[in-house]
Amino acid sequence: MKRTTGRMIHRQTACHKLKRKGEHTMKKTYKIEVDCANCANKMEEAAKNTAGVADASVNFMTLKMSVEFAEGAEPKAVMEDVLKACRKVEPDCEIFF
Repeated sequence: MKRTTGRMIHRQTACHKLKRKGEHTMKKTYKIEVDCANCANKMEEAAKNTAGVADASVNFMTLKMSVEFAEGAEPKAVMEDVLKACRKVEPDCEIFF
């Protein structure tokens, strides 16, 4: 907890929540190549719907994809499936892993 101008603020990170629930996940960030923001949104949805992915986000401005893997998932194998899923919705995309 942090005291700021008479108010108590409790900071709780996602990592803290995961540890409290007893889950162990891994999160990695990858460089991507995509042409437009709409395509980046399609890639994000495709990644989120891939087996082995607990959560995913794509930032078009930085051209990066963050992927949180499900417990026990092998990141390289999952990322190959993510790339296949992304190429179904955006054939010109690339993920560098």
